[in-house]
Parts: sequence; C-alpha cells; structure tokens
Amino acid sequence: MPPIQRRDIMLKFAALVEEHGEALAELTRITLGAPYGSFGKFETGLIVETFKYNAGWIDKFAGESFPQEDGFLKIVRNEPLGVVCGIVPWNGPLGSVGLKAAPALATGNCFIIKPSEKTPFASLALGPLIKEAGFPPGVLQVLSGDGSTGALLASHMRIRKVSFTGSISTGKKIQEMAARSNLKRVTLELGGKSPAVIFDDANLENAITWTANAIT
Repeated sequence: MPPIQRRDIMLKFAALVEEHGEALAELTRITLGAPYGSFGKFETGLIVETFKYNAGWIDKFAGESFPQEDGFLKIVRNEPLGVVCGIVPWNGPLGSVGLKAAPALATGNCFIIKPSEKTPFASLALGPLIKEAGFPPGVLQVLSGDGSTGALLASHMRIRKVSFTGSISTGKKIQEMAARSNLKRVTLELGGKSPAVIFDDANLENAITWTANAIT
C-alpha cells in the first residue's frame, strides 16, 4: 500500500478515536475505575496523538548508501518485521495501544493487540473503528484473553516481535518464550506502581493531590 494511503488510514483512525473518545474512556472507567477528567481524557488523547505523530513518519524512513570505492555497492534498506504484537497492561488499555501499535503500523507491520483480561472493553471497542478507518483485514487486530493468550503470542513462530508492559515476573517469562521459539525481538516495560513517600512535615493537601494524580 502506498505510504500516503497508509498515512491517511492512520489519521482517519485517530480522528475516529477522538470522535468516540468519551465512550471509549467510559469503557475504561467501567473496568479500571479511573475518572475521566484525570485519566480517561488523557489516555484517549495519548492514543490519538501517537497515531497522528507516527502517521507523519510513514514516508520518511530513508535507507542509506555508501561510496563504492572498493567496487561493492552497499545499501541499507529498512524493512518491516512482519507480524508483531503488543501485550497491553490493565492500567493503560488505550494509551498503551497507541504507544505500541502506531509505530509498528507506520513501519509497515501487521499488529495484534492483546489487552489485559482485567480491562479489555476499550481495546475491543476499537474493532469497529479499525474497520471504519480502512485498515485492510488482519493488519490491526484485537485478540482478548488472559495470560495464556499472551503466552501463545510470545511463543508463536510467525510473530517476529512482542512488546510487553507489566510485571517483572511475566516479562521474564515472555523473554524466555520468545527465545525458545523463533528468537523474536522483545521490548519490555516492567516495574512497580510508583510508590510515594510522604514525610511528616509535608503539605498534606498538596501531597494528597499529587500522589492521587500520579497513579489514579
């Protein structure tokens, strides 16, 4: 598909997500419990902006060539990996989709979204918007399920890369499954839940405000 056509599909998808932003955020609120003002609006804005930003890069992945002083033609080409997947955390069901899927699609890959079984509604609701935006069938998919579904993706012989956000223990398992299968590329975002230490002499109202905003 020509770069301009791919760009326009990604931009249309971003516009559709923006149009349905409140409904998508409500689906996140039902499962995650996070309020719209401090979280839902931010997260829908994040997926919209990541798709817009990466759409602009589609026709800018130039290759390289080097002087032929030794008689050899040396060319570097950037090629898509093929099918890649993203295992999305419970606390970022929409924003994480943008961060993982948009750059993969911009570089010509097919992408499988695996939302957390704890907060799947918003990701699943992207299905109709994916079709309406004009993505060819199978290019951008949503596959729901628990950890066993993520394990199938991480160990699949035809998937060339997995991007995972979640716990350290699960990240170790994914890296091992990737290595034991086809040595697929792995990106891991691991860690805890941003603990805060509040001292006795703190401005309590200020501390509560920013601690709550930082995580909920």
